[in-house]
Amino acid sequence: MTAPATTPTTAPARLLGLLARDLAPDRLTTDPAEVAAYATDRSGTRPDGAPLAVVHARRTEDVTITLRHAHALRVPVVPRGAGTGLSGGASAGEDTLVLDLSRMDRILELSPQDQIAVVEPGVITAELDRAAGEHGLRYAPDPASAALSTIGGNIATNAGGLRCAKYGVTRDSVLGLEAVLADGTVLRTGRRTVKGVTGYDLTALLTGSEGTLAVITSATLRLRPVPVATATLAAYFSSVEAAADAAYAISRAGVVPALAELVDGPVLEAVDPALRERGAALLLVQCDGAGAVAEAEAVARVVAPLATAVEQTADPAEAEALLAARRLALPALERLGRPLIEDIAVPRSRLAEAVRGIRAVSARHGVPVFTIAHAADGNLHPIIVVDPSLPRLPDAAWEAAGEIFALALRLGGTLTGEHGVGVLKRQWVADELGPAAHAVQRRLKAAFDPYGILNPGKAL
Repeated sequence: MTAPATTPTTAPARLLGLLARDLAPDRLTTDPAEVAAYATDRSGTRPDGAPLAVVHARRTEDVTITLRHAHALRVPVVPRGAGTGLSGGASAGEDTLVLDLSRMDRILELSPQDQIAVVEPGVITAELDRAAGEHGLRYAPDPASAALSTIGGNIATNAGGLRCAKYGVTRDSVLGLEAVLADGTVLRTGRRTVKGVTGYDLTALLTGSEGTLAVITSATLRLRPVPVATATLAAYFSSVEAAADAAYAISRAGVVPALAELVDGPVLEAVDPALRERGAALLLVQCDGAGAVAEAEAVARVVAPLATAVEQTADPAEAEALLAARRLALPALERLGRPLIEDIAVPRSRLAEAVRGIRAVSARHGVPVFTIAHAADGNLHPIIVVDPSLPRLPDAAWEAAGEIFALALRLGGTLTGEHGVGVLKRQWVADELGPAAHAVQRRLKAAFDPYGILNPGKAL
């Protein structure tokens, strides 16, 4: 495709003219005061400059028009949902166009017979779960931001969540996608069936690609029956290492809980000092299905020798009260300052080792680190909280983060279990992937997006 003769300074102006001509009037925002609100996500990453404009897509056609023109003029496009991302994946700097998908928020189909839903990317995760619940079903992925985050954003980062211990991450619930390539071509991947292996798995490739390969405009998702019963327990420990050991003991005992969440003492203090008085760490475990109560009793037998206190309930309201400490963790830390939220994962057998290593990094750099974890699958969130008035993250915070990433890799783990690389972790990506895999991934990026306009500077 031959691009029009433009210069870097005229391309943005030409793009705005074409979008104003081809999109409905309510689709384009250029007021700098309104546009500035779309420059970053929940990570707080501060890009250089402000975006050029925001396109508020309502239909796939809006996306195709936007990308076709941006591709021709080589103008960078940053796809965006609710902005709840924690790695800077939706940060948009100078002369970039933000493509806001949050208004594409329709549930297009919900089939109880096939246990699937077809949704647009702006559908809120919890709202899909509620709609499925009317048919005795649920959408299993349960990120902590479910009340705010969108399905499209979850797919872009391959979000995990509290129930991933048993039901997997977002990729495990995505059957097919409609997505728009960088040049405006509409691509359909996957299927409506639970099984299918025709061709390469482009659905899995796009899931977790952080908006760098294509823009998702609808998704066919797997739903699951609501469990007939749940049983929840909360166990307090004298140390976070003891809680991590208990989480691994549950796995060794052969119990697969729906969730197992670890919250350390500093986080408990931030949520509610009364919780901190009960122990130096909290492990929340929920089992579901017909054998939920028996499984929870088995968990209690495993953790009791390591815990200082264990309480158990089969009442849903009491369970939500127990889980509140985990769901309120990030909002509580955000009240203390700007969180730099890490997202490492290690083999489950090395969870306690990772916790000890994180504590040593914190002490070495004099940087407080608050830790929560999806303990059943070894996914830790060490969170460094800094003064929000600082113009940039302190060197000590970056050095501590770098050592935490190195720790994860040394233990056989990964830089990110569910939040994505975004901009915050790019400098460490090559260390994990190795040169051959890194080069292959760059070639994939070039094949999907030859001019590099889709979310440039992210993921790789």
